[in-house]
This record gives sequence, C-alpha cells and structure tokens, in this order.
Amino acid sequence: QVQLVESGGGLVQVGGSLRLSCAASGIMFRIYTMAWYRQAPGKQRELVASINSGESTNYADSAKGRFTISRDNAKNTVILQMNTLKPEDTAVYYCNAHFSSFSTDFWGKGTLVTVSS
Repeated sequence: QVQLVESGGGLVQVGGSLRLSCAASGIMFRIYTMAWYRQAPGKQRELVASINSGESTNYADSAKGRFTISRDNAKNTVILQMNTLKPEDTAVYYCNAHFSSFSTDFWGKGTLVTVSS
C-alpha cells in the first residue's frame, strides 16, 4: 500500500529550473528520511539530496548551491527545487523514503529530467 509518486520532470534549457515533487502515501511520513536519487543512462544511481525527520539536509557536491530539498509533513510531500540546470543533470529522478530503525526503503517509479544544451 506504500506509494511514492514523482512529478514535475520534463525538458528544460541549460540554466533553467524545475521543481520536482514526490507525494507519499501508506507510510508515517514524518519519521522517514526522504531523498532524491538520479540515474543517467549507463550510470549508477546516485544520491542527489536528502532530508531527515528533523529537516537536516545533505547534498551531493554536484547539487550544492543549485538544488534545494524540502518537505511538507502536513502534505506528505518532498520537493526538489533545481536551478541553474546543466546537461549533466539529465537523468531519471527517483524519490526514496528510508526508515533506519528497520532498514526500510521505498522507491518511486521516477520522473525524467532532460536538460538540453
């Protein structure tokens, strides 16, 4: 019954912005660490940003200064605001929910972001 549904992906120009959303259901959202991962063609899936239950954030070096992760516990939603996009940001972006006490992970199906050069 757990669902993570991403939205907001699309085609943007270099230097543009996108706002990705992930709507969660079936979990006690407020206690989960939420994260965005991405996977480009031929590449390993990598962590982009995370935010824990105390709203402490972590970012990949490539995302620092350009991306912002946030959460709205009342709406069971996590956001990734992406600015100054580069072609290297092109990937499928996945929403992740993690509960460390039980080593539990849930994943969305992904949303495609394409940054044109």
